[in-house]
Amino acid sequence: MSESTTQREPVPQNESVQGNGAPAGQDTCSVPPSETNGKTSAPAAEGRRLTLPVEGMSCASCAQRVEGALANVDGVTGASVNFATERAEVSVDDSEACVRELVEAIEDSGYDVRTAETTFTVQGMSCASCVSRVEDAIAALDGVLETNVNLATDRATVRYVPGTVAPADVTTAIRDAGYDVVDTDGGGDRSDVEKQAREEEKQSMKRRFFWALAFAIPVFVLEMGFMHVPTMKAWITEQVSTQTLYYVLFALTSVVQFGPGLYFYKHGWPALRNWSPDMNTLVMIGTSAAYGYSVVATFLPSVLPEGTVHVYYEAAATIVTLILAGNYMEALAKGRASDAIRALLNLQATTARVVRDGSEEEIDVRDVVPGDVIRVRPGEKVPVDGEVIGGSSYVDESMVTGEPDPVSKGEGDEVVGGTINKTGSFTFRATRVGEETVLSQIVEMVEEAQGSAPPIQSLADRVVKVFVPFVLATAAITFAIWMAFGPDPVLTYALVTAVSVLIIACPCAMGIATPISVMVGTGRAAELGVYVREGEALQALHTADIVALDKTGTLTKGQPEVTDFRPHNGFDEEDLLRWVASVETQSEHPIGEAIVARAQERELDLPDATDFDAIPGHGVQATVEGRTIAVGAARLMDRLDVSLDGQEAVADELANAAKTPLYVAVDGQLAAIVAVADPIKDSTPAALDALHELGIEVAMITGDDERTAQAIARELGIDRVQAEVLPEDKAEAIKSFQADGQTVAFVGDGINDAPALATADVGIAIGTGTDVAIESGDIVLMSGDLRGVPNAVHLSQHTLRNIKQNLFWAFAYNVVLIPVAAGVLYPSFGLLLSPALAALAMVFSDLFVIGNALRLRRLEVAVGTETTAASAAA
Repeated sequence: MSESTTQREPVPQNESVQGNGAPAGQDTCSVPPSETNGKTSAPAAEGRRLTLPVEGMSCASCAQRVEGALANVDGVTGASVNFATERAEVSVDDSEACVRELVEAIEDSGYDVRTAETTFTVQGMSCASCVSRVEDAIAALDGVLETNVNLATDRATVRYVPGTVAPADVTTAIRDAGYDVVDTDGGGDRSDVEKQAREEEKQSMKRRFFWALAFAIPVFVLEMGFMHVPTMKAWITEQVSTQTLYYVLFALTSVVQFGPGLYFYKHGWPALRNWSPDMNTLVMIGTSAAYGYSVVATFLPSVLPEGTVHVYYEAAATIVTLILAGNYMEALAKGRASDAIRALLNLQATTARVVRDGSEEEIDVRDVVPGDVIRVRPGEKVPVDGEVIGGSSYVDESMVTGEPDPVSKGEGDEVVGGTINKTGSFTFRATRVGEETVLSQIVEMVEEAQGSAPPIQSLADRVVKVFVPFVLATAAITFAIWMAFGPDPVLTYALVTAVSVLIIACPCAMGIATPISVMVGTGRAAELGVYVREGEALQALHTADIVALDKTGTLTKGQPEVTDFRPHNGFDEEDLLRWVASVETQSEHPIGEAIVARAQERELDLPDATDFDAIPGHGVQATVEGRTIAVGAARLMDRLDVSLDGQEAVADELANAAKTPLYVAVDGQLAAIVAVADPIKDSTPAALDALHELGIEVAMITGDDERTAQAIARELGIDRVQAEVLPEDKAEAIKSFQADGQTVAFVGDGINDAPALATADVGIAIGTGTDVAIESGDIVLMSGDLRGVPNAVHLSQHTLRNIKQNLFWAFAYNVVLIPVAAGVLYPSFGLLLSPALAALAMVFSDLFVIGNALRLRRLEVAVGTETTAASAAA
């Protein structure tokens, strides 16, 4: 079993699960047939007792409130909530209540239920119907809140309530549905186990295909030659009788049908038995019909109507072989689609050179613990995340951040596991190891994105739910119509057309159309240093009308410099700088850091500051050497009733030069105007030009005063500006754009801008290699290069276009060819589609969809750097 369990915030239960998962509101109140927590569910009359972990209670009255909410749920016979242990013990009548209703009751009362999320690697899925079947089997377990199964990655992600259902129950449900689960209970890295399992499955497909091919070729040659090549028919007739030929064909085909073809029976029959037929069911029924008819014609020809004694061994053997070939090629293509994950996994070092007791020893990287001192020599990979404590070097971080140039590293700098040391040697102290490293988080994020699906997937899901039963009904109707109205021999025509309908309509292309495109698209994005967290963001981004950007650290370098220091009212500049820098040493704002840096450049001694007070969006204030020093915007001076003494004109002059003016007050009197400028990033102009070329409006949201903001906007060609916006009001600014009916993508640093990132239709967080800010945005740019934004938009547009192409092909293929297979062209043109050609067409449909998705791997970027250009060329 492949699982990775993490505690997640509960999501509202009345929302639909994203991707192709079961709807969160789906009724799953039936009692699971499997055991829960090692105890068999009690009969309905006896009821059962559930334990729910509750979060958010702060007092005994909270517990009473939860108890009351649970008691009001139909079927609850008793509820007891313990505030100290944060647990709710609930007795329920199985026939009435389910865990989902209990969870909803708790959440409606204002509290949360702690949930866990586990990922399983499922083997044996081959089409969209398989996905639906696995999802339904998992969703039927009481205690499961969400399930999302992805055909392209073979993964099932399940969110559940611990204590009500266990991962073992999910594994049992999947296996009862006719599929297998990769087991990692024996230990080992999950990705390694999955990789080995997929490789074994691929090799198994390869063996099945070549085994089938070896026996199908002589069947095809003998039968088709006997039927359509007069010279070969004459030669065969001279050697053996027709009946003997049938015996040979029977023997060869039986090997194919019940050797490699047994795969379809193992998966197709349980699906049919459970009234959820899938692709394997269609192949099983189709080939069994052709094979069974041929067996009757071989051994009991007298039971068939006159003129209908024909064999179709070639059709049965060829269909099995072609579909196995398609499955094998799909496995190979999926491997290519997951190249991005493999590239990231290959970055991970396998060993680390740890310094212990004064000597160096090489150990497995999995044995490294936080605090270990590790030496890295030139050309070696940095094994884990850490902080440099000795030596210096240049480190290539391009595969993580997308930045092409090696980064200088010295004492105090952070290094990221998986990056490559280029020149010198250094030692560092490990700070994050295992799953906590930046690279592990990135791999997990890409895997989650590849396993998710955009809302457009729901269209295919709805169709697939009814598609296979529709095909079975169509095949039955086709058979009946030909039997009633077809020419002689009617049984032969009816059989051929019905089998062709079954084979050509396999829903493989529908099931893989969306996930394979998402998989390749998010992988290509990862190569560019753009990490997409979920398929929904990928779809929303392609419709973005406006990209709103924070200024500091996003448009600019986030490292302001003091450009002007103008004393007023006779104050001494050096004293003022000492006082102001002393106050700003306690501030984390970049402008404050710039002032402190100016004082340090002048080698000034900074006195201690006391009574420090930071007023968000206004400025700071503290006491230095007995004086009250206030530094901030004009609104801070207004708040403190400090007169600006007519210095507004000076501030206007500085603001019009794209500088940020700050006022300094000493003991309530204006003492100076300080101007700070934050240099624009080198990549910003090209990024904004690329966004305009994509037809997207650009807006800036900043706390700067209006004049400074407008000056920067003029310089960069920004379309809309919202200035003097307090941090807590940025989300409201986003809402004002949305109120105009626009789809908004917001770009921020991922920490201070979290509310705005959450409010926007798509939140794009700027990471810095070591500060991934994964939870802050729907999309994460690992470097500060804004060119990742138009590249992300460009890629989302092409990925959604690719998905639509795939879905159109998958649907159009079936709409057009099912009638052809049923014989609609026969009355006018005398044309029928043989079952073998139907199988070939079905395989071609799958490969067309996969090949179309793989084109995204070569997608050129909207605006490139050296790294992205090289990647695109590759």
